[in-house]
Amino acid sequence: QVQLVESGGGLVQAGGSLRLSCAASGSIFSIATMGWYRQGPGKQRELVAAITSGGSTNYADSVKGRFTISRDNAKNTMYLQMNSLKPEDTAVYYCNMLFGILTYWGQGTQVTVSS
Repeated sequence: QVQLVESGGGLVQAGGSLRLSCAASGSIFSIATMGWYRQGPGKQRELVAAITSGGSTNYADSVKGRFTISRDNAKNTMYLQMNSLKPEDTAVYYCNMLFGILTYWGQGTQVTVSS
């Protein structure tokens, strides 16, 4: 059974930085595609960034150049480095694991960016 636990959220001023972490249990982390999603107030959940098992990445246009996704397969952990944060980045950020038809979600971590 896979469990995903996010950490690193919090309150930050606009222009600041945060690093989110997603720790995964189980044995498929290294061969799964991992992603960060977010859901802002009154908005639908959206993909922020994803990284394949081979290290290929893709980003939402709104975060390109500001956010960096990475993974450490030895630690079963994925990261999201968020720089130059904006108030519109305020959301609950969720970790996602995708492996074939299987998908798993973390419980989410709140990121609040004040202006």
